[in-house]
Amino acid sequence: MIGFIKGELAEIKENHVVLETGNIGYEIFLPSSAILELPPRKSTVKLYTYLHVKEDALSLYGFLTKDDLEMFKLLITVNGIGPKGALSILSGITADDIRFAVLAEDTKAISKAPGIGPKTASKIILELKDKFKLETAFEQKLQNQSGKIDSQNVYGRREEAMQALSSLGYSPTDAYKIINQIDITEDMTTEEILKLCLKRM
Repeated sequence: MIGFIKGELAEIKENHVVLETGNIGYEIFLPSSAILELPPRKSTVKLYTYLHVKEDALSLYGFLTKDDLEMFKLLITVNGIGPKGALSILSGITADDIRFAVLAEDTKAISKAPGIGPKTASKIILELKDKFKLETAFEQKLQNQSGKIDSQNVYGRREEAMQALSSLGYSPTDAYKIINQIDITEDMTTEEILKLCLKRM
C-alpha cells in the first residue's frame, strides 16, 4: 500500500492531479473540494492515498487529510458505493458533516452530495451508524478545525448550546438536528443560539 505521496504539483485537472516525485508522475483522483484547496502548480503537496485495484486498472485516490482518507475507506464498505461514489460524496459534504448526518439519521444532508439520492443516503446511515459516536465526532471536528480560530469559536458556542439542550433533557440526536437548522454567525452568543433552538423545538 502507498500511505501517502509527497511531491510537486505538475498538473491540476478537474477531478485529478499529477504529483511528480522521484521523476515519476502519479495521477491521483481527488474530491473536487480538495482540488479547490490546493496551492498553485509547482507547489509541494502531501496527499494521503488509497490504491484501488481492479482486474483491468490500478487507480490512486488522494486526500489532503488522514480523516478524509479514513472516511473514504468507510464509505466504500457500504454496499453499492465504489471509490468514485465515495469521492463524489466527499466532494459535496465534509467528513465531519457525514459523521453528524449519520448520527442524526439526516438523509437530506447526505443527499446533498452529487449523485446520492435518499435511498443511497439511507443505506449509508444504516451501514455506518454503528461506526461513530457523538463525543468522538465532536472531538474530531474540533481537531479538524484547530488553527481556524473563527470556526473554532463558532464550534465552541455550538457545543455549549448542545450541552445545554442535553441538560434540558433533549437527546444528542435531537439537539444536533435542531442546531444544524440554525445559521450560526460569529456575533451570536450561546444564549442566542439556545433561544433559537428552543423556539424550533
